[in-house]
Amino acid sequence: MLQKQTLAQLRTLKLSGMADALELQWSQPQTYDDISFDERIALMVNQEMTSRDSKRLKRLLNAAHFKMLVTLVDVDYTHPRGLMKTQVAALQTGDWLVKNRNLLITGPTGCGKTYLACAIGNFACHQGRSVLYYRATRLFEMLTIAHADGSYLKRVKQLEKADVLIIDDWGLEKLTLSQRNDLLEIMEDRHGSKSTLITSQLPIAKWHAYLADATLADAILDRLLHNAHKLELKGESMRKKQAILDLL
Repeated sequence: MLQKQTLAQLRTLKLSGMADALELQWSQPQTYDDISFDERIALMVNQEMTSRDSKRLKRLLNAAHFKMLVTLVDVDYTHPRGLMKTQVAALQTGDWLVKNRNLLITGPTGCGKTYLACAIGNFACHQGRSVLYYRATRLFEMLTIAHADGSYLKRVKQLEKADVLIIDDWGLEKLTLSQRNDLLEIMEDRHGSKSTLITSQLPIAKWHAYLADATLADAILDRLLHNAHKLELKGESMRKKQAILDLL
């Protein structure tokens, strides 16, 4: 009776990891009887920490809404697209996240930009960072709706708080003046305090012309490009290569 009450109290206190560890100790007395009281407490505390870390990671991954759940371990370096292991290894140090630097991934369609962005986002989640993933078109659609329904400030605040904001496939559609202003607002809020990851088929040299407003382009790109890491991919589509292999 006392054991059930103790377990219930631990779960009420949201110490489910400790409750599971204690229940395991009671169910296997021969294993734990020779372990000191301090060691048994340490095992329970360690289980609670592990449980909380696991739940936090799950929450971060769910909240990110990645297009695909992939990891950097699975990145293909054999395809000739100019991606080197040393570049990815440098990102895995996490220094760019600590220093709130941006990451810009450019290259032709099908070269793995989205895959790489999601894998890097996954890595950031494992580092305890909050991540938000958006395709550029849907991000701007969301903000347009937010202007209309009065939720704009709330949405912008959410974007500001994310440790890493991923904007995928940027540059496919022309931006309206309102969308350019929204982008400036986002970059201004995040500049120097958070990291933004952008993927685009457009080479960075063409971003200024794409924004089609010299004043806003200068302001946006000054905040986006300053101290940014750049990965410039190249080569044929990896999807095309896989389709050919599937036919063989």
